[in-house]
Amino acid sequence: MTIDLGTPRLLEDGEREVLLADPRGYCAGVDRAVVTVEEALDLYGAPVYVRKQIVHNKHVVANLESRGAIFVEELDEVPVGATVVFSAHGVSPAVHRQAADRELKTIDATCPLVTKVHREAVRFAREGYTILLIGHAGHEEVEGTAGEAPEQTVLVEHPDDVDKLEFAPDAKLAWLSQTTLSVDETMETVRRLRAKFPQLEDPPSDDICYATQNRQVAVKEIGATADLVIVVGSANSSNSVRLVEVALEAGAKASYRIDDVSELDERWLDGVRSVSVTSGASVPDHLVQEVLGYLAERGYPDARPVQTAEETLAFSLPKELHRDLKAAGRA
Repeated sequence: MTIDLGTPRLLEDGEREVLLADPRGYCAGVDRAVVTVEEALDLYGAPVYVRKQIVHNKHVVANLESRGAIFVEELDEVPVGATVVFSAHGVSPAVHRQAADRELKTIDATCPLVTKVHREAVRFAREGYTILLIGHAGHEEVEGTAGEAPEQTVLVEHPDDVDKLEFAPDAKLAWLSQTTLSVDETMETVRRLRAKFPQLEDPPSDDICYATQNRQVAVKEIGATADLVIVVGSANSSNSVRLVEVALEAGAKASYRIDDVSELDERWLDGVRSVSVTSGASVPDHLVQEVLGYLAERGYPDARPVQTAEETLAFSLPKELHRDLKAAGRA
């Protein structure tokens, strides 16, 4: 469905405005992952272990910890035979093997859109391609995808990295990407790759997830004429960090990422008439509402939602958890 946004409204002298991005916040993959941990705690009882942060938001993690989830960096921190949830960002085959060796009960909360990229990596590797993986070194999603074919994967972090790559003219090359990147920067990297390596194969579909794209389109719309864009999201959330960059590239005079309302600096509002607010794909909406309340207390009007897309996608719970919920009569 196409949303008609109309022409931007001109502010009268002394008038203020708050624009609120729609869509923002939780995507289907994040919602599924968080509910997975909540349901696992209710069904199996605490503790339930989670490898890495289930999603990249410190408030979500803290809330789940208060309910009995224990977050670990690696599986050797999990007692043999315990229940462990894999985060939304996905894991490599080596992690699955380690879990089996430790006789862990695993629940895989990997976002299905990330799983799709893993399958593409497996197929390209099987067909003899070198995979040019566009993404950020050290990010869990990149580590998981690269782990599907480590000997055939080359990481490309920035468009300028393309200049350093050398392959034979007949080399079989294909590209994949982390799902939470800047759409524009990723496409610029692909453009440079294709210019240098005309034989480059595309994935069956764009790897940047629908929610990442939708939130970037929305922040472009609300940020183009904004004096200030506030992005709610944690520092380790790739898609939240990208929203700040996209807002500034779209024309916003200033943009800041905050974890919550406590990090707002009132000096940011000096001389500001137009404020736009959005949040990353792993952010509960109550954190955004608290920001809007802060603005209201300082004389800014109720936020005007600006809708650029409708999101109706939902994912079913991981099959392992669904099976146990069904057996317990709770599916």
